[in-house]
Amino acid sequence: MKQKAIELLNSVNLRQTQPRVAILTVLLKAPAPVTQEQIAEQIGDSAPNKTTIYRTLMNLVEKDLVHKAYLQERTWHFELAHHCGQHQCHPHFTCSECQQTQCLPEVSMPLVKLPKGYVMERQQVRIEGICCDCRENK
Repeated sequence: MKQKAIELLNSVNLRQTQPRVAILTVLLKAPAPVTQEQIAEQIGDSAPNKTTIYRTLMNLVEKDLVHKAYLQERTWHFELAHHCGQHQCHPHFTCSECQQTQCLPEVSMPLVKLPKGYVMERQQVRIEGICCDCRENK
């Protein structure tokens, strides 16, 4: 995973700093979008401080390696941008029972047509409902 993180950084001409490699490695392993705090937890004792993690994430977002997937309870969740297009991120499903969020890269959504004068920068879809596991456990 570390080598893949280095390749991603090289692909956008970013230096291979320890925070960048560590954050990308966490995101490469993550099955769903993660918060800044979850990234720090997964890096462990060698994790950079919160400010460094946030600035690094914003730098990776600017280079389109990482996307802000969605905002939940005033906290951004981040993921690699590899399943997303220029104007649209794949949908996410959040279970109202277990609170788990899953990526749905196989689900396609039409782009919204906005009224004249509006300019779309990015379309994100977050679907809420009950996941298969919780539905089976009822």
